[in-house]
Amino acid sequence: MTFEIIGGMIFVSSVKERIIGAVSIMNDKDAEKVWQLILATFSLAGAEEEEALPDEIAAIKAYQSGDPEYQPTYLHEDVIKKFDLS
Repeated sequence: MTFEIIGGMIFVSSVKERIIGAVSIMNDKDAEKVWQLILATFSLAGAEEEEALPDEIAAIKAYQSGDPEYQPTYLHEDVIKKFDLS
């Protein structure tokens, strides 16, 4: 994986950033389809699972509770329109 750590933050390649951004604004049903596509296409046998860190759990809880700091910047419909995915 190509990434760079600057000031404690991890930066990934632009294509990976776009993929993460697209999946993060999808509804769960669409995200599950993408996950199933990944599983069907790529071998993840060597992948390791890691426990979520406390700050990651806090961010997920903030998102789920509607905290505006943790809500998507772009709406699903906006991304579909921008990339002509309709």
